[in-house]
Amino acid sequence: MAKARAIVQRRQSVQNIKKITRTMELIATARFKKALDRATEAEAYTRKIAEIVADLGTTSLEVTHPLLQARTEVKKALVLVITSNRGLAGGYNGNVLRAATRSLTDFQTESIPVRLEVAGKRGINFFRFRGTPAEVSYTNFEDRPQFDEVNALADSYIAMFVSGKIDRLDVVHTRFVNAAKQVAFVETLLPMSAANVGEAIQSVRQAKPTTSVAATKPKGEPVPYEFVPDSKSILEEIVPVSFKVRLFKCFLDAAVSEQIARMVAMRGATENADAMVKSLTMLYNRARQAQITGELAEIIGGAAALE
Repeated sequence: MAKARAIVQRRQSVQNIKKITRTMELIATARFKKALDRATEAEAYTRKIAEIVADLGTTSLEVTHPLLQARTEVKKALVLVITSNRGLAGGYNGNVLRAATRSLTDFQTESIPVRLEVAGKRGINFFRFRGTPAEVSYTNFEDRPQFDEVNALADSYIAMFVSGKIDRLDVVHTRFVNAAKQVAFVETLLPMSAANVGEAIQSVRQAKPTTSVAATKPKGEPVPYEFVPDSKSILEEIVPVSFKVRLFKCFLDAAVSEQIARMVAMRGATENADAMVKSLTMLYNRARQAQITGELAEIIGGAAALE
């Protein structure tokens, strides 16, 4: 009887855990849909402004801006790692942290000092455990990152880059491709160039295929632009905005990828709990059958002894 009672208790525990994982799956699904809607709404604006900056980089006019100037020598780099505040998201955080570790190792191999900044408690705890705590950490970016918060962060990066405190900015995050594919990716945001802006355009198009005039132009053909009132004032406005929306898209992609990873992980946990409940039910039935068989044997044996 003791064995059957233990199986019943364990089955009840698994059923309770199943209720929790199922609830977490439903919550992650709702949050994923909201985060995806936000990323989709920002996609058209992000793609178009990135196309404009990429076109300006290939135009025959002389285009100059501090954020577009590549440094001949990288004396100090800044790496921003975007993780989540909570776990139970499958391999989401692990993939990002492995990519960040490889990036930091590459900088150390090249003897380039690195300033590490981490968003998310999981990444903060990871680097603290490794003995390389982040110089600056952020825990305010949840599943709904706000542009005002990212804008303030982007302004500080722009000031650091223009003043020469950093020569390169890399962001390690999970790039959302589609509902079935999310990739941990190291993206260089500063200095901006036609090459890395072009990569951003391609990543946005993979997430939501669209057609545009820039996509159909022959490669390498100069793009005619007429600046009104003048190129300098327009560049001073559009280039920083392009950087800010790309940084914001990194946080949006990370939010979408986190929720879908948690949704998939909790769905797998719920299915495993179902299988475990069925297995425990079979064990209980066998234990109960053995117990009943033993009791019948005792009754029959006692009756035979009385005869």
